[in-house]
Amino acid sequence: MDTHEAAGVELPYPHYECPSCRKELPLTEARMTVTCAEHGAPSRKARAKVRDARVTDRGAIEEICDRVWGETDIDAFGRTFDVLAADNIIAEVDGEFAGLISLAIDHGELAIVVLSVYPDYQGSGIGTTLLDAAANRARDRRLPSVKVATTNDDIPALYFYQRHGFVMYEIEAGTVVDHHNAVLPGFAGIPVRDEIRLRRSAPCE
Repeated sequence: MDTHEAAGVELPYPHYECPSCRKELPLTEARMTVTCAEHGAPSRKARAKVRDARVTDRGAIEEICDRVWGETDIDAFGRTFDVLAADNIIAEVDGEFAGLISLAIDHGELAIVVLSVYPDYQGSGIGTTLLDAAANRARDRRLPSVKVATTNDDIPALYFYQRHGFVMYEIEAGTVVDHHNAVLPGFAGIPVRDEIRLRRSAPCE
């Protein structure tokens, strides 16, 4: 479980930030609300600088992975990816580490192993900027598509990727339960059971 210590008590790391009160929320306490466009979360555009990760970024990459997954080995697409050995792109805002996208080639496609933005910077366009960087990387390497795997509970991720042109193409039912030998609580307390795979075509030259 992803935790940190506060006053000697282990608490879940925050995964999200409430757009109304700015409170940081752990995964299971976050909720989705349906609103009209006028009353949705306010836009907070941030000027992010995107660059390839350097050796000196190893600690920051380990930290952001630890906050969300508790490790740098990520299971997806029937294999294990080592984030530290992947093609990592970092987003910075005013010199501060804001987000990470980790990429690897899997069966001739560019796989998103990790896409994570710190709660303080969510909703500011950084996720989209990192996703665009991945699409450009696929184009430069002449790969036909970009794919990503998420879990059935991760409604924000499913929303985000489909809004950016990704289409579901495969569901591995029960694979997360098999991996953990248990049904874990996920976003908003939804039981985590299945791996959902999405892809979109890479941009042409």
